[in-house]
Amino acid sequence: MSDRNTNTNVTPHVTIIGAGLGGLTLARVLHVHGISSTVYEAEASATARAQGGMLDIHEDTGQPALREAGLIEEFRGLILEGREATRVLAPDGTVLFDDDSERGRPEVQRGELRRILLDSLPAGTVRWGHKVTGARSLGAGRHEVAFADGSTVTTSLLVGADGAWSRARPLLSDAAPEYLGRSYAETYLFDADARHPDAAKAVGAGSLFALAPGKGIQAHRESGATLHTYVALTESQEWFAAIDFSDPAAAAARIAAEFDGWAPELTALITDGETAPVLRTLNALPVDHRWDRVAGVTLLGDAAHLAAPNGEGANLAMYDGAELGRAIAAHPGDTEAALAGFEQAMFPRSAAAAADGDDLHALMFGDDAPQGLLDLFTANR
Repeated sequence: MSDRNTNTNVTPHVTIIGAGLGGLTLARVLHVHGISSTVYEAEASATARAQGGMLDIHEDTGQPALREAGLIEEFRGLILEGREATRVLAPDGTVLFDDDSERGRPEVQRGELRRILLDSLPAGTVRWGHKVTGARSLGAGRHEVAFADGSTVTTSLLVGADGAWSRARPLLSDAAPEYLGRSYAETYLFDADARHPDAAKAVGAGSLFALAPGKGIQAHRESGATLHTYVALTESQEWFAAIDFSDPAAAAARIAAEFDGWAPELTALITDGETAPVLRTLNALPVDHRWDRVAGVTLLGDAAHLAAPNGEGANLAMYDGAELGRAIAAHPGDTEAALAGFEQAMFPRSAAAAADGDDLHALMFGDDAPQGLLDLFTANR
């Protein structure tokens, strides 16, 4: 297979690896500008797996990206009112901070946001069940992408939007994600107001942070009275490997043991979890990750700037996609100018966000936790 346009005076067909929010935003913005693309995705279908929890969509990144994609009204229809509320509790359950004001970062379900992006694309844009195994340069700005089924595609404009373990990244950079020294265990409570009222009351209407040095319980109220919990522990990968996550009850008990003496309405978010705990290992690329221009290929989102989670990742991926799409449309017949301009703007933007993520984690899990986070919230109130 090959991309469709060979005339150097027109914008080539764009090959995108990864149907996450960043890759889909790029495909949508290209479509708005009349530029064709194909998105190759390893998952078998749009419903192959759950797409994660809530996202707060920021005024300076995610929302402008959706405007560029012509989907801002559809986005507004997804907003879950009141979910911007934020609470900080002490380990004994004492409320240290409680704010239900809106801050211009409305919350939506990630899966629903992905759905409106998918629905906005022409049929056949996303090729499901195409797991990329590697990519190689063919010279003159062309690249070959190989798939697990043995097929390949050649392209003169390749975008890696394939996340932390990107198969496109080696075309540009030798950098690889490194463990941050901290991981999350993820679990859910369903119909919490009726079935888990004490935990539901502790979480409140939006987000909960219950923190101590090196660890914490974070939860978010999603749609349908679902409580989505991330339990943070600053431990080695070997420590987590010793937990048998194939035994959900034992894994939950082992994780909960690290919170011995905490209020039962908080530890219930772990011990009463109605899904098996899922380990989410936190990795990151160097804060200032960048590369020299390589003809015919670029990266966006986590493939380009994986960082400590701080609410920016999905927003930046969407913004990357929108900015890249706009740059390609603005430089018909000169994709190198488009890619160069996109990268030069992305590098400092993503470095600043990654540094902010590191700073936020230091506030959340540092020696004086949760005081650092309380000071931040109070200053921004």
